[in-house]
Amino acid sequence: MKILLMGNPNVGKSAFFSRLTGVNVVISNYPGTTVEFKQGKMKCGGKLADVIDVPGVYSLEAASKAEEVAVKMLKEGDVVINIVDATNLERNLYLTMQLLEKNIPVIIALNFWDEARHKGIKIDIEKLERELNVPVVPTVALTGEGIKELVSKIRYACPHKCRGCEKSRWNRVGGVINEVQRIEEKEHTVFETFEDLSIKPLTGIPVAVIILALSFLAVRIIGEGLIGFIFEPLFDLYLPVLGWIGNYLGTGIVHDIVIGTFIEGKIDYGQSMGLLSTGLYVPIAMVLPYVFAFYLVLGILEDSGYLPRLATLVDKLMHKVGMHGLAIIPMMLGLGCNVPGALGLRILETKRQRFIAATLMAIAVPCMAQTAMVFGLLGKYGIEGLGILYLTLFAVWAVLGLILNKTMKGTTPETFMEIPPYRVPYFKGLMKKLGMRIHSFLREAVPFVLLGVLIINILYVTGIIHFLGETASPLVVGMLGLPEEAVGALVMGFLRKDIAVGMLLPLGLSMKQLIIASAVLTMYFPCIATFVVLFKELGWKDLVKASVIMIFVSFFVGGILNLVL
Repeated sequence: MKILLMGNPNVGKSAFFSRLTGVNVVISNYPGTTVEFKQGKMKCGGKLADVIDVPGVYSLEAASKAEEVAVKMLKEGDVVINIVDATNLERNLYLTMQLLEKNIPVIIALNFWDEARHKGIKIDIEKLERELNVPVVPTVALTGEGIKELVSKIRYACPHKCRGCEKSRWNRVGGVINEVQRIEEKEHTVFETFEDLSIKPLTGIPVAVIILALSFLAVRIIGEGLIGFIFEPLFDLYLPVLGWIGNYLGTGIVHDIVIGTFIEGKIDYGQSMGLLSTGLYVPIAMVLPYVFAFYLVLGILEDSGYLPRLATLVDKLMHKVGMHGLAIIPMMLGLGCNVPGALGLRILETKRQRFIAATLMAIAVPCMAQTAMVFGLLGKYGIEGLGILYLTLFAVWAVLGLILNKTMKGTTPETFMEIPPYRVPYFKGLMKKLGMRIHSFLREAVPFVLLGVLIINILYVTGIIHFLGETASPLVVGMLGLPEEAVGALVMGFLRKDIAVGMLLPLGLSMKQLIIASAVLTMYFPCIATFVVLFKELGWKDLVKASVIMIFVSFFVGGILNLVL
C-alpha cells in the first residue's frame, strides 16, 4: 500500500512524517524535475506500507512544479492522509475539497490541535466528519497525540460520495466552517506579538538582521568547533595511512595525483594536491562542518516558522533581480559555504531562477573561506579596504541581477506563501531532517568534489595550469594592474582560496592591488567543490554560460577598480 501525506506548506508534514516512519528514509527528486520528496515505511495492519511526503501545495490546479508533481503522485497513491492546520481550517479545506472530488480514499489529520485550543478555536470533530464524509482525527505531531488513532483508522478510509459538489468549493468550505467552528476571544501571546513585529517592514527588517547575524555567528562557531576539535584531529590520525599508501606507490606522477607532496615527512592538507589528501580534506574537514552547522540552523529557522517571514520581507527586492523571496535561503547558505547554497537552489521552481541565483551566488556571495581570505588580505587596512570590496560585491550582485532579469526570457512567479505561527521545532524531526540532508550532501556532493580535485590535480601535475597562468599573464598585468607573480595565485584560487592568499601575501601588494586581487578571487570562480555541484544542479550548458559570465564580470570589475582606484 502507498500512503501519501498531502497538505498545504507549513502544516507540520515533516514532523508527521517523522512520527510515522523509521530511520530508513530516502530523499529523491521526482523523475524529470528538481522537486524533492521523502519516502519511508510504516507498519499498517501488520503489513509494511510506503509513506510518501508529497511536496506541500495549496491547490491541485497546478501553478508550480511542486503542484504538478503532487497531481502526478496523487494518481499513484492508495490512501491520502490530508494533514490540515486546525488553526487555519478555512484556508486548508480548499485542498481537502479537491482531494474529495478525486474519489480516492482520504483520512484527515487535524494537526496543531493544541494550538487551536490555545487560540480559542473550537472545532466539532463529529460534525466535521459528517460534513466531509471521511474520518477526521485531531493530532499534535510534535508530541505524537492522535497519531496512533490515525494509523488505526487508515483502514476505514474509502472512496466516498462528495456532499455539496454542486456548489463552488469556497461556498462548500464556508458552509462547513459555519457548521463546525467557532472562535472565542483571546489575548495575544508573546509569540503572536513577535509574529506581528517580524512581518512588518519597519520592525521586521531589524529583526531579520539580528536573526541572520545570530544564525551566521552560530554557524561559524559550530563549524569552526567541529573542524578544530573533531575533523582536523581525525585527519592527523589519517596521516600514517597516507604515508603507507605513498610508500607503496613510490615517486612519480601517480603518487602526486593520488597522495600529493610530503613536506618533511608530513602532508599539509591545505596545500597538497593529492586526491586522497585534499580530495577528502576539502569536502569532509572543510565543507561538511559548515554544511552540518548551516543545515542545523536552517532546520530551526524552517520549523520555527521564521523563513516564510524572511522570504516575504525580501520578496520585492528579489523580484528586481529575477527571483522570488525564497531565493534568500540559498544566498544565506552561501555565506557559510557555497556548496549547500548550490544544493539549496532546488527550492526555486524555474530553471531561469536557479540560473540567476547560482550565478549571483557564485560571483558575489563570499563563503566563509572567501571571507577569511578577504580579511587575511585586507584586514590591516580596516574599514576602508574592506568597505570598498564589500560595496563592490553588493553592487555587482544588484546590477548583474537586474541585467540578467531584463535579458533572460521568462518571468519570475509570485511567491504564494502562508505565514505560519511561530512554533517550537520538534527535536526528533529536526534531527531526522538534518541527517537526511547530510546524507544527501555526502552522497551527491562528495563524489563530484573528488572528481573535480582529480581533474585539477591532473592539470596541475601535467603543467596545464602553469600554461594557463602564462597565457593569462598579459590580461592580469595589463588590465588588472597586478604583478606577473599574481597569476599563479589567481589560477590556484579556483582550487583553494586560502592557498591563493598565501601566494599573494609575500608579493608586497598595495591596498589598491589587494582590493583588485580580492575582488577577482571572490568573483571569477567558486571553489572546485561548488563548481562541480553547480555542474550537477545546472547541467553543463548553463554552467558554461554562468562561467563565461563569471570570468567576464570579474575581469571587467577588476579593470574598473584598477582605473577608479
